Amino acid sequence: MHGRWRLFRHEAARRSGPGPLTFLILYAAALAVGTLSTLAFGAVVFWPANAVMIAALLMLPRRSAALVLVAGVALNLLNNLVRGDPMPFYFINVAMNAVEAVLAAVVARRVSGAALDLSRPGRLARFGLLAVAPSVAAVTAISVGIAVVLRDYGRDEALFVTQRYFMVEALGAMIVTPALVILGRGGLRLADEDRRRFEAPLLMTLLFAVTTAVFSQTAAPSGFLVLPFLLLVAFRLTPSWVAVAVIGVALIAGAATALGAGPLALARLPDIPALFGPGGTVAHLAVYYLFMLVVVVTALPISTFTTQRRRLMARLRTRTAAAHAARRQAERSEAAKSRFLALMSHEMRTPLNCVMGYAEVTAADPILPMMVRDRATRIGEAGERLMAMIDDVLEASSEDDTVVVAPLDLAGVIEAALQPRRAVAEAKGLVIVVDIRPDAQTPLIGDRRRLVLALGRLVDNAVKFTARGEIVVRADRLDGRTLIAVNDTGCGLDLEEIDRLFEPFEQGDASITRRHGGAGIGLAVARRQARLMGGDIHVSGRPGEGATFTLDLPLEDAQGVTTTAEAAPQTLRVLVVDDHAANREVARLMLTAMGCEIDQAEDGDEAISLARTGGYDLILMDVRMPRVDGLSATRSIRALEGAAGRTPILAVTADAMPEDAVRCLAAGMDGHLAKPISFHGLAQAMNQALTRAEADGAGNDYWAADSRRASA
Repeated sequence: MHGRWRLFRHEAARRSGPGPLTFLILYAAALAVGTLSTLAFGAVVFWPANAVMIAALLMLPRRSAALVLVAGVALNLLNNLVRGDPMPFYFINVAMNAVEAVLAAVVARRVSGAALDLSRPGRLARFGLLAVAPSVAAVTAISVGIAVVLRDYGRDEALFVTQRYFMVEALGAMIVTPALVILGRGGLRLADEDRRRFEAPLLMTLLFAVTTAVFSQTAAPSGFLVLPFLLLVAFRLTPSWVAVAVIGVALIAGAATALGAGPLALARLPDIPALFGPGGTVAHLAVYYLFMLVVVVTALPISTFTTQRRRLMARLRTRTAAAHAARRQAERSEAAKSRFLALMSHEMRTPLNCVMGYAEVTAADPILPMMVRDRATRIGEAGERLMAMIDDVLEASSEDDTVVVAPLDLAGVIEAALQPRRAVAEAKGLVIVVDIRPDAQTPLIGDRRRLVLALGRLVDNAVKFTARGEIVVRADRLDGRTLIAVNDTGCGLDLEEIDRLFEPFEQGDASITRRHGGAGIGLAVARRQARLMGGDIHVSGRPGEGATFTLDLPLEDAQGVTTTAEAAPQTLRVLVVDDHAANREVARLMLTAMGCEIDQAEDGDEAISLARTGGYDLILMDVRMPRVDGLSATRSIRALEGAAGRTPILAVTADAMPEDAVRCLAAGMDGHLAKPISFHGLAQAMNQALTRAEADGAGNDYWAADSRRASA
């Protein structure tokens, strides 16, 4: 039916609305109303029959609608026979009624939409102005024209019949058809689900009682009293109730006016036969039609507008609820993602701690054969590459944007970034040169973790793509900004593909014959860290001539703040707390090499008992442990009296997310070291924890001159 004029109801509405028998009963009742009004008042006051037929054609399926139309024609002929209509009007009236119904239904379907929702203001207006009015006007013109010819009407009589015919038919269609369509689509529903059920019957009873009282007297022109109660119904109830209300008012007011009662009968009409006929009660029906016209154009549009507003408000509430639900789902998904990342980080770091820890201890053991030590070194390097990839994936997946600023020494930051990469560079025969200009040697304030992470990924990239030559890391200060450039003598790059290189999982060479490995997220992680710190990464270079990646960061000067040189504590009494025996053994081997005295605890409960005796210079505390976890154990130790409660505590845990470090510090720890651990990382973290504790008045003054000497 696309592109054609659709007469019968929309396919989506097949299961709604009354059946054919209901429409036939309504049509017979409408004919009876018209006939009774003619017999009782000598004139047709209200003609709803054609309106019922229009609704039937709009709402019934094709075959049922055709049957109802044929049966309606038969009932109309029978009604005319009972009424005693003369020939040829006995047949002409029936034909005109059928033509009017079909024409109005066809146009209504075209202008009011396939779904025919007359509770919408625009569609109701188009139904009245473009479907009902032209159809009734055309049929009126034909019928009156035939009557003028056959009955020899004069001008005044013809004008009177024309306006009466048009008003009776148009008002019937405007009152009854929308009511049936609206009722058929949704029934007598309340405007709001939570509205009390007796409100609609109460308002309808009140309206009909007021209308009856107004039209039962002829003492005062009080017809206007009906409108406030009608508007109350329009504002409070749905269009279906308003349609019933309009029909009820029409019946009560029409019957009273035809009987000569009510305020409309008090109207003084001018002597214009063309408009009001010969006078008497019939003449006041013209005032009744005007009254009903005001009722229809007031109540139905207001009802549709308020319904539209309620519909929009309901849609807004629905969409708001959906948005809130989506936000809660997103928050739950984000929380689940964070839990997943934290769990995966912990579960992957725990075995890697043993692999890399034992590999480093084995490689540093001079008693073992060189071949064994060399193999252990390679295992450690592979573990470091795996750990770097895990860190990159977790960092790329994380949405944490917290920046923790503190005083830092740029030389120490650069060394922390280079130290894990030196072995790989030396294995390739590369030389790493560090050039820190005098302006960059002053203390600065920044996020040390993010800076080390970003610089480390740039150095990884340089080592990967440089086959021979050197890598220069140069730091300088210019116009209040810190510039750390990583220059290599590698294969270079195409400047047109720079932006693509910073996309996650992108490779400079993604073919199956590529010479370089990696997941393609290192540069993306580096740029993310730089931008979180308020800076960015600039790139320069040409194919075959190397490349330069420059960290451009707005790091502030730490005036008056001194940073402690990175040195490992020696001759310390350390308590190692971990539920995994292998992890405790790795820590014991490293601490023994540093010259520390070691005690061990399997869980937090045992750690509290040992810490209570005092005498420890440092506690290395795991977080996830049975019985009592590391956070609870730290809080219990901090609650101890005397020096035992002030013992420096360093978290050594596979919980490596930024929020994990925050939780550890909040529990009272003095530092956080993520597994897997190394000699250098452990010495540096111990140094920082003792420095923090010393600043708080809790630590002991044990320092060594060179951290690398401890791991030799």
